[in-house]
Amino acid sequence: MAEGHLPNLQRLRDQGAYTRLNNFEYYRAETPWTTFLTGASPHNTGYWSPVKFHKADYSAEEIGAYDFQEHPPFYALKDGHRVAVFDMPQAPLSETVNGVQVLAWGAHSPMTPSHSLPANLLQDIIEQHGEHPTLREDHASTLDVAALDALRQKLEVGIDRRAKICQDLLQREPWDLLLTIFGETHSAGHYFWHLSQEDHPLYPVVGGKLAQDPLLSVFQAVDRAVGNIVSAAPANAHILVFAAHGMGSNVMDLPSMFFLPEFLYRWNFPGEYGLAYRADGQVPAAPMAGARAKRGWLGTMWSLKHETNSLKGFLRQKLPTKVFNKLAPLFGKARGKELLSPFQLQADGDPLYFQPALWYKPFWTQMKAFALPSFSEGYIRINLKGREPQGVVDPAEYDAVCDEIVQKLRQMKDARTGTPMVKDIIRTRQSALDSDPKLPDADLVVIWQEAYTTDTVTSPEFGQIGPVPYLRTGSHRSEGFLVASGPAVQAGTALPTGHALDLAPTILSLMEAPIPAQYEGKPLVNVPVLSS
Repeated sequence: MAEGHLPNLQRLRDQGAYTRLNNFEYYRAETPWTTFLTGASPHNTGYWSPVKFHKADYSAEEIGAYDFQEHPPFYALKDGHRVAVFDMPQAPLSETVNGVQVLAWGAHSPMTPSHSLPANLLQDIIEQHGEHPTLREDHASTLDVAALDALRQKLEVGIDRRAKICQDLLQREPWDLLLTIFGETHSAGHYFWHLSQEDHPLYPVVGGKLAQDPLLSVFQAVDRAVGNIVSAAPANAHILVFAAHGMGSNVMDLPSMFFLPEFLYRWNFPGEYGLAYRADGQVPAAPMAGARAKRGWLGTMWSLKHETNSLKGFLRQKLPTKVFNKLAPLFGKARGKELLSPFQLQADGDPLYFQPALWYKPFWTQMKAFALPSFSEGYIRINLKGREPQGVVDPAEYDAVCDEIVQKLRQMKDARTGTPMVKDIIRTRQSALDSDPKLPDADLVVIWQEAYTTDTVTSPEFGQIGPVPYLRTGSHRSEGFLVASGPAVQAGTALPTGHALDLAPTILSLMEAPIPAQYEGKPLVNVPVLSS
């Protein structure tokens, strides 16, 4: 906005008010939507992650979105307020919404079927305006510039169609609330960061190869769409444009998804290595971006599986996976521990096959602590006697085990810069005996440093892990923003810094609708507020 790239958002800011929003610093993957929709924190909803650990059998299940039984969406008002919700992700169709709802038309990570109320509305919209080109396919290889540019074009088509659909809905009746989400910025942040921002290590490799900055291009397309939607809104409408969280260079995927599981494997089994062991401690000058990395992230990661037979390890790294698999039986049965193959998990239909933490699952029952699958911070589960059926840590030793893990993790550093990897480690339980069902599955949550995007780490006790190929190049941050304009908002003002919990109360306040007493936030714009 400050550089003049987003004139419509800047105009709304000049006509109204602006502030930054905070969100929770951990469990940043999917909880921001639930926080926004319910006005409640994860501590009250009990929803921390789309992945649930089942202690009875040590399984991890993708459970999808929050069920909204205890805390319904804020717009399910059961009264005369007319509401149109278009493409809200991770939300249910609610029978108590007075209006229309269309879900999973093109949302990022929708976690809901493509359906609507009334039932025919989604198909009517598709017939008139078209489908979203990237529904459930809003990704591309970070090393394939042509595929990334194709993704950008599809996202921009979806943005334009979204604006036209919202304009159409605004013409149908004078809604009390029209809500839509531009998930295209989310996809762009995950996959275009290294093409746009020079602070990412892959920027020198693939950045600047397109005629335009794809991240900026998507933002500008959204800005145009916002301008078009606003032009169709009533002159006295309140307009809110917000982000419940932000994005930055990806400092989470590799540390949480891979480095942490391997670190805990080595901690539990001294002298054993699962993946990406490098005895010489050498760190190549450039990140993995050559032909080997272009085999795909899974294939490249699995080629880094440690083998006690050096020839077998050499062939695993050099040969395509399918060719190596045909030769592997010639070496006889592997000695020692064997990780679960992601390709076997994929063949078995496990939707979390791409999560390296699951590759270590055969050993969870033997480990004092293990990493859970994660889309953001690092999650550590203590294998506790009396809680886990094959627990190995006595409750009296719980604090000491947690302390040891924290101490060892704080010694881990980025191997290129020497930057300590850990920013903070949060304990989710006051004691081993805490059994509140709304607590997260993790006993420890690791928040990583945000100064540098890491592809290899080192530990004085457990050696070097990596380098490994980058996955997504942008990841979540806990800060967002709010632009508000309309009759109740004084032009050119700066609101106090808010929280994502304040969004639902603010919207309900501007609608002059009741704000549930259990909401944890407060309206950020001062208008008459009803209570219930």
